[in-house]
Amino acid sequence: MASLFGETIKVSIFGESHGAAIGVLVDGLPAGEVVDPEELARFMARRAPGQGAHTTSRKEADAVRVLSGLTAGKTNGAPLAAIIENTNTRSGDYQGLMDTPRPGHADYPAAVKYGGHNDISGGGHFSGRLTAPLCIAGGIALQILARRGIRVGAHIATIHGVQDHAIDPVHPDMDALAAAAGRRLATLSEEAGEAMLAEIAAAAAAGDSVGGIIECVATGLPVGLGDPMMDGVENCIARNVFGIPAIRGIEFGAGFAAAEMTGSTHNDPYYMKDGTVRTATNHAGGVLGGITTGMPLLFRVAVKPTPSIAKEQDSVSLLRGEDAKLSVHGRHDPCIVPRAVPCIEAAAAITLLDLLNKGV
Repeated sequence: MASLFGETIKVSIFGESHGAAIGVLVDGLPAGEVVDPEELARFMARRAPGQGAHTTSRKEADAVRVLSGLTAGKTNGAPLAAIIENTNTRSGDYQGLMDTPRPGHADYPAAVKYGGHNDISGGGHFSGRLTAPLCIAGGIALQILARRGIRVGAHIATIHGVQDHAIDPVHPDMDALAAAAGRRLATLSEEAGEAMLAEIAAAAAAGDSVGGIIECVATGLPVGLGDPMMDGVENCIARNVFGIPAIRGIEFGAGFAAAEMTGSTHNDPYYMKDGTVRTATNHAGGVLGGITTGMPLLFRVAVKPTPSIAKEQDSVSLLRGEDAKLSVHGRHDPCIVPRAVPCIEAAAAITLLDLLNKGV
């Protein structure tokens, strides 16, 4: 499995949802960087399960145990290895899924690809649980980026049609995004968050699930990050974001709306401000030709509804070679979007730190 990414900073994620532990190995971090464990724990808590009726009832502390790479609280130049022990597994909930795969989940293609040897419990290595190690790497990257004047933040843009306020693409309020991160749902509008919680509750009551859109922005980036054609900023971010389970699409700046615009309206006019080139609008999302422009980097991702639902669905019995019905039992998020917000921030942060280390 290719659970390895990065060029100057290489990140390798390992483990299974119901294995003894999950973890990450990060090679290439600059030496001498302070890693604040309390700040990292706060970041990890945003992704952790068991935070209320809108998330899975599985309880995991997600306590990070660093095995190597830190000396006296600072990176020491060696690979940083960290694990999270799994403490609340119920593998029996997944018996039968090897025979009757879940629609919308990787059960069937994984069984074919790995000859039935894949770990089905909790989704194995395909589980959203594997975003916890990603958040370890990303949480550390966020701390390093902040000391370089680069901030990354995200919020829930929509859940099942309920919309939050949009981020200002030219002058994003990063403090407002930081405040949103401390709410039950990471929304700029508390009213929108409450309406989203109602949508999630309604789906859960019906044995169903809902998806949504997450909007992410990074500020303070220099001009010139990214290498066309295949190592552009959008390429690198998209590759790592799509490593997060349940992501179905990504767009930068105006995104797909650009297809309905004219060149004169989509182009971002340049002007000078305090000796620096800026743009009056930011339809490009801070990237042109795969290279950062110095404007805020803005992108949105679509998150699908959780495939594990209690509502009866059509499937097949692989052993009997016939159609079958499936109702998924166990502990699952009726909406994965709230817990995916820090994961998007993490993927963006580790990607940007990797690009920053390559230089402009």
